[in-house]
Amino acid sequence: MDNVVEITNIGETFERVAARRPDKTAVVYLGTRFSYGHISRLSDRFAAGLQRWGIGESSRIVLYLPNSIHWLIAWLGAMKTGAVTIPITPIYTPLDLEYVANDTQAEVIVSTDRNYGYVARVMERTKVKKVIVANMSDLLPAAKRVFGWLFDKVPKGKVARNDFTWRLPRFLVEASERPAAVAVAPDRTAEIIYTGGTTKHPKGVPITHRLVLNCSHEQISVCRPLFPLEENVILGSAPLFHILGQATFLGTVLLHGGTIILQPRVNIDAMLDAVQREKVKTLIGVPTLYHMILEHDRLDQYDLNSLVYCFSGGDVMPMEVQERWRTRFGRPIYIGYGASETVGGVSMSPPGLDIPPGSMGRVLASKEIRLVDPVDLKPVPEGEPGELLVHSEPMVGSYWNKPEETAKAFVELDGRVFYRTADIVRMDEEKYLYFVDRTVDAIKHKGYRVSASEIESVLLDHPAVMASCVIGLPDEKVGERIKAFVVLKKDIRGVTGYDLITFCRGRLTSYKVPQYIEFRDMLPKSKVGKLLRRELRQEEISRRKQ
Repeated sequence: MDNVVEITNIGETFERVAARRPDKTAVVYLGTRFSYGHISRLSDRFAAGLQRWGIGESSRIVLYLPNSIHWLIAWLGAMKTGAVTIPITPIYTPLDLEYVANDTQAEVIVSTDRNYGYVARVMERTKVKKVIVANMSDLLPAAKRVFGWLFDKVPKGKVARNDFTWRLPRFLVEASERPAAVAVAPDRTAEIIYTGGTTKHPKGVPITHRLVLNCSHEQISVCRPLFPLEENVILGSAPLFHILGQATFLGTVLLHGGTIILQPRVNIDAMLDAVQREKVKTLIGVPTLYHMILEHDRLDQYDLNSLVYCFSGGDVMPMEVQERWRTRFGRPIYIGYGASETVGGVSMSPPGLDIPPGSMGRVLASKEIRLVDPVDLKPVPEGEPGELLVHSEPMVGSYWNKPEETAKAFVELDGRVFYRTADIVRMDEEKYLYFVDRTVDAIKHKGYRVSASEIESVLLDHPAVMASCVIGLPDEKVGERIKAFVVLKKDIRGVTGYDLITFCRGRLTSYKVPQYIEFRDMLPKSKVGKLLRRELRQEEISRRKQ
């Protein structure tokens, strides 16, 4: 599908692919194969079930699920009704879930049974009317479900019996086989993806059907010189609630008729076994995944020779990991750069070229970039680092319900809207991009963007804390580790770093919890009282070098 003009909406685009190859395997989930035709029928039933409830165009549905066949069916089914999905990480706390549900006015939550308790806790304070609950073994063959139940291999949680809670199998069985046809325009909002940054709460990025399809097509097509895209078998750790997972996994299935392997959580042995057994061609992940594979003590037991295209995004790839991978497997890791606001790739490393070490690749054809001074937004001299601004046609132009944040992040220059990435980047004579630094206080931890302000706000809720400042410290394994500097109130005694970390665990998603707490008598501030995080960060980096 080379001509993006053929794209209509997500549901119709997938159905065209499914009609051409109904018996081909689209998804391998926990060892079970799901054909294109099977997924088409299941997502039709999901759509029909939503329509029976009156859920349709512009209704909002939260997907509180890990990577799984359930996620894909719910997402596709919602797209066929014209509803807007809100994919979120399954490790969100009740506070996060409540915030997202209220921010989007969601009416339905699709959740795992393990997270059902969290959903039940927030329903009274949201507009959620219905809950669809899935166990991770639902939709698998009976023998596998029984095995998982007998040997306690599948996590499960308690689910209440009431009028607003439906188990996924029952929901599908009682739905009609075909949903009512809905004409969904390509430029209607398909989903809202939440991203971190510099605010207390995550920001919603509304993305249209056209943007999902165009950007997914462009990003996954980069590996076309290596093999036919319809023969691609793709595996990775990138979650489907994250734009990296969507632009790679979903593009393969929605547009090109390839096969994706979905696993609910990262297990290196399971991943390597799948590469060997399914002859995986493409591996997708953040730098942490590649480091974990290289450090795995049973790596030599697996045959990974089928891997042709190994892609990394979401964070800066350490040079040491790149070189170890090339030496070990005789092939490179192809690096890319993107963001939720740019709907995935801004730059990619094309196969067949001698990519300079440390580069993030070349800018994709659909994107226009500028490198500017972050203060006055004037272009920097050629070869000098500057803040990366990105424009495309079409593009995301605002955050959901965040006019102030929109005004800060999206600027108009010469009649075109650009997204401010807040990353300092330089470009060489061959037009390759290189990451230099971050201009704002976002922290990249394990591929996630974490808001320093959010963590500081939680720490300030502790009755013993007078002031806090949070920074990210470079780390080869996870990108950046989170450290908090804390000033206690006068006369407070006996409060430890462990106490504050425990306090944060009860209020923050796990990947946002600080790994280190340092107590200080005061924190550095500017003349106008602004915390000087960069000063603390430089101090810590200098200390490590000593």
